[in-house]
Amino acid sequence: MKKNYNLTLIVFIIISFFLPLGLVPLFNLDEGAFSEATREMLVNHDFITTYLNGNLRFDKPILIYWLQAFSVSIFGLNEFALRLPSAVAGSLWVFGVFWFTKKYFDEKIAFLSAFFMISALQIEIITKAAIADSLLNMAIAFSMFFVWLYIDKKEKKYLYLTFAFIGIGTLTKGPVAIMIPLVVTFLYFLIKKDLKSFFKMVFDIKGIFIFLIIAMPWYILEYQAQGMKFIDGFILKHNLQRFDTSLEHHKGSIFYFIPVIILGLLPFTTLFFKLFTKIKDILKNDMFLFFAIWFGFVFIFFSFSGTKLPHYVIYGYTPLFILMAYYFEKIDFYVILPPLILLIILFFFPEIASNINSKKEFIQALLKEVPYYFNTYYKIEIGMAIVIFILLIFIKNNIFKIVTMGFVFSLVINFVVMPTYAKIAEAPIKEAALIAKQNHYKVIMYGINTPSFSVYSESITPKAKPKKGDIVLTKINKLKKIKAYKILYSKNGIYLIKVEK
Repeated sequence: MKKNYNLTLIVFIIISFFLPLGLVPLFNLDEGAFSEATREMLVNHDFITTYLNGNLRFDKPILIYWLQAFSVSIFGLNEFALRLPSAVAGSLWVFGVFWFTKKYFDEKIAFLSAFFMISALQIEIITKAAIADSLLNMAIAFSMFFVWLYIDKKEKKYLYLTFAFIGIGTLTKGPVAIMIPLVVTFLYFLIKKDLKSFFKMVFDIKGIFIFLIIAMPWYILEYQAQGMKFIDGFILKHNLQRFDTSLEHHKGSIFYFIPVIILGLLPFTTLFFKLFTKIKDILKNDMFLFFAIWFGFVFIFFSFSGTKLPHYVIYGYTPLFILMAYYFEKIDFYVILPPLILLIILFFFPEIASNINSKKEFIQALLKEVPYYFNTYYKIEIGMAIVIFILLIFIKNNIFKIVTMGFVFSLVINFVVMPTYAKIAEAPIKEAALIAKQNHYKVIMYGINTPSFSVYSESITPKAKPKKGDIVLTKINKLKKIKAYKILYSKNGIYLIKVEK
């Protein structure tokens, strides 16, 4: 197996990151919003300011839109092209983990670090999503690797690479790419009682110049184009207010990220919890202390943030994969148990869904269709995965167990669960949009926010109150507010109608 570590990782990346790219429709809200903003960028030939359905969009900086636009220009407007930049960034992130870990440890630990990363449920999702987070996490990971290499080896090239990747991250998602390496490094030097070295590093003139050359031109051009709208929309609303208040109803308690981590690190979550038994050893090792501060700061900071989204905690996952690999001993039953429980829940999901009572008509419409989509074929596929996981209990080869767990879990998530869910929730949006495109309908959205409709229909779809003659995309629960209409398309609670009265 040792000689095949690189090949195994490459094959796993292809299966997990690239093969599923075009398998399912874009997910709303985020994928649809990023993708539509990219489409409008290409239509408007405006590569400085992004728009969503004709309105200014200041959610994120420009880099991911540039990369998506470049990909779409080559491969066309489709899911594969829109998601490709994230898969490429995710692959670089994986190889960065492998490269850094191998630099300090052996090839086996490097392999395990990278493999645990690819396998993790949240990584599986984020590296195929047409959003900015895979690219951001790649930039954060490399900036943290290089800052540690500079701390350890005192070679200026590593410091300059740190500033470069912070610049890339800042051009991808803004101040968070500066905050994480800055605060984590400050806390490390504070603990080591060497703040002089910290300030000398931070105020390196050449490093600051590298950062500014990469990150600042777009910020300057955008401010020149939009003025205070950019400051208010991007800096104040989508950065400062995210910590102070809950944006777009994305809120939760300070314990929000605990269940996120439990699910997000599957199928190897148990190896993360094992790290708590090694905490004394971790804190004695300088690099591991740096890793602990990295994860701990991300977890604590975003736990107290007013706005909470599951992918925020991923910013602190990279060091976990390395620590999990370093302290890995063997795969016992207790390691296999958490993903096995999830597989059993997925197997019985149709029965669970049939017993859910919801007062919301749209949810009722979705639940009604669950038995049709989560059918016998779905159960056979999940059942086979369950059998494989049970058989692994009796296998002694730990590397074989890890590889099998990772591959089977990835296949289930990417080729069974996600496509099946997408057929219920997102396929109707795409189908309605293609009908609108074919018939040259000018559509408005009412009581629904699905920007992927605009991507597939290749037209702006504003939100508005329906009036006679309008073609409307809406949900089943909004139909009663419209006096008379003709149904042009309906599926799983999604309706495309023409208002007649």
